[in-house]
Amino acid sequence: MWPDFKGYRQSAIVLAVCVVGTVMNHVACRADEADTKLQQALQGTYEPIDLSLFRDSIHHWQMKDGRGRNDQRYRPEQIVHIAENLLRYQNADGGWPANLDWLAEIDVEEIRKIRKGSLGRSTFDNRNTYPQIEYLARVYQATGLPRYREAAVKGLDYLLREQRPTGGWRGKDVDAITFNDDVMVGVMRLLLKIRNGSADFAWLDLPLRARLDRSLEQAIDATLKCQIEVNGRKTAWCQQHDHVTFAPVRARTYELPSITPQESTGVVRFLMELPHPSPEVIEAVESAMAWFEASKIEGLRIKTVPITPVRFEGFTAKIDRIEVQDPQAPPIWTRFYEIETNRPFFCNRDGIKVYRLADVKLERRVGYGWYGNWPVHLKTDVYPAWKARISTPVSP
Repeated sequence: MWPDFKGYRQSAIVLAVCVVGTVMNHVACRADEADTKLQQALQGTYEPIDLSLFRDSIHHWQMKDGRGRNDQRYRPEQIVHIAENLLRYQNADGGWPANLDWLAEIDVEEIRKIRKGSLGRSTFDNRNTYPQIEYLARVYQATGLPRYREAAVKGLDYLLREQRPTGGWRGKDVDAITFNDDVMVGVMRLLLKIRNGSADFAWLDLPLRARLDRSLEQAIDATLKCQIEVNGRKTAWCQQHDHVTFAPVRARTYELPSITPQESTGVVRFLMELPHPSPEVIEAVESAMAWFEASKIEGLRIKTVPITPVRFEGFTAKIDRIEVQDPQAPPIWTRFYEIETNRPFFCNRDGIKVYRLADVKLERRVGYGWYGNWPVHLKTDVYPAWKARISTPVSP
């Protein structure tokens, strides 16, 4: 007698329907459980997580796209609400657009309308993407919700994909190794935290840890190769360097190839955070500190004076800045120094170099940081402590 294939088929169909139904019910139950846990987390009370690295992005939002708005904002202790914002604004590639208020209660579609259809492409500019990764990792540690771990991993994958073969990451304005806005230093500091065993990333698996560790080594190597050498002596760094030649390159029209003490201060501070500095790292630090000392400006004070407000596209100028001779003024540095002569200079948006702050037009004169005391803290506190640390013999 022939087997009843029709009966078999009917039984198989019934069994398949039962299996699919069971799976779907299981998935639905898991989804309901995850949603319940999320709702409970949203109602929870947590210790605030450091938001300092978000300040630059928030400031740019408030100065431009968010200017004149009065949005409700989450409190620092509402870490799950803030983390949900980060998930909403994360791009499909795993990174984040810059210059948003991560604490503001704003619908994603409203931001897209403000920005003419897009949140913006992912970038590390204005201290971006690596702060989101670290924040989400800490929220995952506090809540145990996998959604934040998964988003942090997507961010780390984006970070690894964006690193060039020579070890650098680009900013938003130019495709070059970027030290401006802490692009390189910010990413490397995150990778160093992971290498040093930060509890916030204790959940990372070994293969991903190994990839991140290799990424950090490549980045440190690129950083050392970027240090500018003049007449056989190492000095400091430019804001941007070529990916292949490591030579200084121009970024925005008013950011010409130069030696830049602000960005170089961040680089040196990071290099001094390395627990076991190589001879190459030690030489880089010592050379940069010598350049800072040789390049300081004494007897000059920058005076801020109020003016009738002038509205520009990106901000409203309410003050002006002027140079004043003052023998009692503490040392300061300019943003840019000529590479060959070490002469301080400034620049307008037309790309024309000038040598007096008064020759910079108002919009750039007050809308950019031309003078600062950036290396002072290194010289007085960080560098002496670093020297003492590397001079102390390591116990066997």
